Amino acid sequence: MNVGLFFGSFNPIHIGHLAIANYMVEFTGIDQLWFVISPHNPAKEKNSLLNNYQRYEMVCRAIENFPAMQASTIEFSLPQPSYTIHTLVHLEEKYPKHQFSLIMGSDNLVNFHTWKNYQLILEQYHLYIYNRPNCTIPESYKNLPNIHFVDAPLMEISSSFIRRSIQNKKNIRAFMPDAAWRYLDEMNFYKKRVDKETS
Repeated sequence: MNVGLFFGSFNPIHIGHLAIANYMVEFTGIDQLWFVISPHNPAKEKNSLLNNYQRYEMVCRAIENFPAMQASTIEFSLPQPSYTIHTLVHLEEKYPKHQFSLIMGSDNLVNFHTWKNYQLILEQYHLYIYNRPNCTIPESYKNLPNIHFVDAPLMEISSSFIRRSIQNKKNIRAFMPDAAWRYLDEMNFYKKRVDKETS
């Protein structure tokens, strides 16, 4: 089974995330997609980042009607800071019958050479790359056999836009999966401060 790993803070998950995930499952060789929720790094200021399990709960609710998707807490128990290569090795040990691939936006390729063991990742794993606004893909990645450029819809929604909008008392219900939005609204998430993050 080819499992696509979609890493992110999902703070909160929104319809852009879900549209990309759905496209990957339906239009590529990925059989299952796991949302790998990044834990809060204790060395960094929390700002408006919800705790790990609140974000996990939102993802679970967002994908409850998508059987090919699931939420993963695998990084919650791994040493900090989280390195993608360590997560991949851990998952391979835990699920030896699965083949793992990475799902990422094209903006990640700009700094991909700074990732720990990035060359090993390129050699041993498939990368499914979706377009991000105003992003130029480095030439060095355009013809590599394990990189697959996917013509997924271009999504310009960001989690930071949603957080700021909530703090400014805007109705953003249409930007989130309904079950996730209802949970967020019931819990009064993001209403107390404006953050300066961009993701």
